[in-house]
Amino acid sequence: MTSTRRLDASGRTRAPSMADVANHAGVSAQTVSRVLSDHPNVQSATRERVLRSVDALGYRMNSAARALSSGRTRTIGVVVLPTADYSGSAVTHGVESAARRAGYAVSISTASSLDPAAIAAAMTRLEEQSVEGIVLVVPVPTGTDAVETIAKRIPTVTIDGSRTDSSEVVAIDQFEVGRIATEHLLELGHPTVWHLAGPDEWLDSTGRAAGWRAALDAAGREIPPLLHGDWSPESGYQAGLLLGRIPEASAVFVASDEMAFGAIRALHELGRRVPEDVSVVGVDDIALAAYCSPALTTVAQPFGEIAALAVEHLLRRIDDPSTPPASTEVAATLITRASTARFAG
Repeated sequence: MTSTRRLDASGRTRAPSMADVANHAGVSAQTVSRVLSDHPNVQSATRERVLRSVDALGYRMNSAARALSSGRTRTIGVVVLPTADYSGSAVTHGVESAARRAGYAVSISTASSLDPAAIAAAMTRLEEQSVEGIVLVVPVPTGTDAVETIAKRIPTVTIDGSRTDSSEVVAIDQFEVGRIATEHLLELGHPTVWHLAGPDEWLDSTGRAAGWRAALDAAGREIPPLLHGDWSPESGYQAGLLLGRIPEASAVFVASDEMAFGAIRALHELGRRVPEDVSVVGVDDIALAAYCSPALTTVAQPFGEIAALAVEHLLRRIDDPSTPPASTEVAATLITRASTARFAG
């Protein structure tokens, strides 16, 4: 295809316009608009002639014109949180990639905090941009009146968050994440398992902690005091300094790989060997997990699969708004590496 540039009144080159296509094809600009918006009431011969002219001139409809002619922006919105943690970035990247493959652009709106009102405000900003649907990358409770009101107007899918009556959710069973990690350490003979959780307001964190607690209960083991971090390596380091001074702490389930890296660093500084003295399991399986020392045993979360499913659900609801909301859970997988070992006694 060869793009034919034209001159404007001042002699500068310009891109071909819809009027140029209409003149080339011998039809009206309205007919060109109908063809480009895939309107059914266009004769096949006319459609072919217009498309040949589009190809000959190298015409490209800009996004504003496309929205006017079709009533669609082919843009989805994504609400993210103000955090630099790996999982949020990986999911957002996955949503952008899946949307692009489907022919959609993505507009990002950052919620200023974890408050549901802030999430609703971020959704409102996207609504004002005329997005066709919204993905909430917010693993926090979102079932508020403000969020529900917007979800009734715009197809909405939440990743690892809670559903409203009008939204769908795609999630990993975080309870299972906690159970899998804890049972792995118990199977290695450790008397009990300590847990470094994330913030209480995150559903990821509370789900993993519930799975940890249930696994210990089922095994009839003592449940140690719950520790909390903020997902950062620094918070893992501070927790590791505490755990490293508890001689009976031989196994710890850490709610994210990044916190696990910090905990391992602290344990090393205190002379506690991993895994000989303390076994450590993380969550996420980020790229660095296989390359830290020792390589980290972790519960992998398939971020790309989650993102692709969320976009698939959203586009289905955009195409058919009458489709009832549904939920999908994605399985997590334990990746066993060198940071866990049998209890030495």
